[in-house]
Amino acid sequence: MTAFARITLLSMMVLGLSACAVQEYEPERLPPIPPSGPSTKPPPPTVPSKPSTPVKPSKPVPRTSASFAPPPGGNSHWDAKLGVYVLDDQTNTFYRQRTYYRWNNGWSRSISPNGPWEETNIHGVPSGLGRKFGQ
Repeated sequence: MTAFARITLLSMMVLGLSACAVQEYEPERLPPIPPSGPSTKPPPPTVPSKPSTPVKPSKPVPRTSASFAPPPGGNSHWDAKLGVYVLDDQTNTFYRQRTYYRWNNGWSRSISPNGPWEETNIHGVPSGLGRKFGQ
């Protein structure tokens, strides 16, 4: 081995070991231990407070269903009680699973929100709608 290679190798070892010796040790600081024995200080007075009723945050109304896709291109919101999407811009018009339902003194259904509408009975609509409007 040449002298240059030995000096280079030795320098690299010294630099590597010196990196370990640079950090200082800091002992862990613990909180002071309270004195043992009788306390001369009286405990703070406790004031009875009124029982409070917890305030429940209001749940936001879900705009979509986890199980059913919303109607294409229509403004709507999911009504979990009815189990359908309610169209915001058409009165008593609902949507679920590629079918629109409309209540107008009787039920009708269509594949488009603009019709053509075919009459159906309570058995041809989702159960939530049947319970709400009845027939």
